[in-house]
This record gives sequence, structure tokens and C-alpha cells, in this order.
Amino acid sequence: MKTFFVGIDISKDWLDVAICDETTLEISVSWKCDNTVEGIEKMIKKCLKRTSKSQIWFCFEHTGNYGLLLSSLLEANEASYTAVPALEIKRSIGMTRGKSDQVDAVRIATYAATHKLKLKASKLPGKQILRVKYLLTHRSLLLKTCVQLQNSRKSMLIASKMVELKDVVTDLEKRIADLKAQVTAIEEAIKKELEADDSLAKTFKKITSVKGVGLMIAATMIVCTNNFSAFENPRAFNCYAGLAPFSFSSGSSIQGKTKTSELRNRTMKTLLFNGANSAVLSDFELKNYYNRKIKEGKHRMVVINAVACKMVYRIFAVLKREEPYVNLMR
Repeated sequence: MKTFFVGIDISKDWLDVAICDETTLEISVSWKCDNTVEGIEKMIKKCLKRTSKSQIWFCFEHTGNYGLLLSSLLEANEASYTAVPALEIKRSIGMTRGKSDQVDAVRIATYAATHKLKLKASKLPGKQILRVKYLLTHRSLLLKTCVQLQNSRKSMLIASKMVELKDVVTDLEKRIADLKAQVTAIEEAIKKELEADDSLAKTFKKITSVKGVGLMIAATMIVCTNNFSAFENPRAFNCYAGLAPFSFSSGSSIQGKTKTSELRNRTMKTLLFNGANSAVLSDFELKNYYNRKIKEGKHRMVVINAVACKMVYRIFAVLKREEPYVNLMR
């Protein structure tokens, strides 16, 4: 039974730490330590001096790279911890006044103590999944840069009607070609990483058998779900991706339209929408479903959202079987 909850506010160079006693909800101690191996190791030892490892739980906001070292060392010390989305903590504490790193650590510790029944132990993904994650991030950055250069090229072509800019346009075209080649190389590296691990390769083969699911959707889903260990069912994943519809009503006076939530993984939703647009062209069943709903007067994006949901359900279903997805309808 956990009785001490450690709230940690993470920044680039240091950590602010506060310990909350579950019985009184009072902060017993708070301090600052370096966000280094030595600093974190000392912090963990200091916390464990107060109680046994089985009675303490660490909690901090999900901060990406700045929290990787902390997560890694907590796992190495077999300590229980949860990385919580910052928005969840912010909304749970209600109205607040003032802000500082130390105050945030206290609020995180209090959040963990008061929501202990909701806390689920976090776990870092394997090194190959982490590598795929950062390859996807790098690919996204290159694509954004490529789009910027393409827009600049269009602008220069218009300006070149008045001013000699052939050398500038040529340079832009070369840079765009180089970026596209780098993106292709990164995609090959992502596929190689997924195929290098037996478990990831098995998952990759299964889910790419679903029509509309390609390398990017498969790789992103594997990263977001930690190889499908972070979500228990497709409905939960659809909520995470922003595909699941929710009703908006209150009493008899407020009867809003059913719609998806703004709290979503935008990248994942965009990829699934792209996959759904492809699936309705190549999958007989989904194509008939799409055409039928359009004839019924449904908005196109509503239907595409429903198709994306169906794809997710297919993906989760095929993972439970030992063979890839087979479309029996032709």
C-alpha cells in the first residue's frame, strides 16, 4: 500500500521535489536537485530513507526528453512511478493563484496522493521503439522544412517574372530534392528498426495487412501504444486519437451534436484520416459503407472519421489472431 507520494516538477537542469503524506495530505519535505544521474540517484535515496520502496510512489508531468533520465533511473531502482499529462493535473487542482517550480512539485505530490486509485504505473518503451519515435520526429521536421522550401520556391517563381532568380530557384530545388531523399532514408530506417525485433516485426506485419494502414500509421501506432500494451481496447485508443464520438447534452435545454473531443493526438488522427481516405478506394466493404453513408446525407468528414474508427477496430482485432487480416468481400 502506497502511503508516500513524491511530486516532481521537471526542468532542463534541475528537479523540484515534494513528498506528500497520504494520511494527512501535508507536504513533509521539499527540495531541489540536479537533473543529472548523480542528482537523481541522491534524490531517490533520500526518498527511500523515509520509507520502504513498496510504500512510495513517484509522480511527474510527462515532459518528453527532460524526463527520460528520471524515468530510466526510477526503473533501474525498481521504483513505482507515473508520468501524467500536464493538462490532467492542471484541471484536477481547480482554481489556483501563482506559479513556481516548487509550488508545481507540491501540487503534483498532492494530486498523486488524492488520485492514488487512478494512478497507473508508467514504463519506458524499449530502445528500438524509442529510436523509431525519434526517427518519426526527425522525419516530421524534415517534411515541415520541405513544405516551407516548396512554398518559397513557388514565391520565387512568381518573383522571377520580374527579377532574375534562376540561381535561387535552382538552389531551392536542390535542397528540396535532398530533403526528400533524407525522408526516404529515414522511412527505410524506421522499417528496418521495426523488422529487427521479432515482437515489433510480428505486430508490424499484422497491422499493415489492414487496408489503409501503411508504414507511417503502423510505426506511429506502435510508438503511441508501446507496441499495443498501453491500451486495453480499440475504443480507448479511438478516444486517445480523437476519433470516438461523445454526446453533448444537459437536461432538456442543451442538446448539442455528438462530436469528437478536442483532446486528441493530432498527428495520429491525421494519419488515420489519410489511411481512411485510401481505404475507401481499395477496400470493398469500406467503399460500400462510405458510399451508402454519403447517399444518406452524412458529411464526408463524419464518414471518414467512422471509417478510421473501423480501421482501428480491425487493427486491434487482427492483433488478437495469429494470422493477418483477410478481407473476404471482393
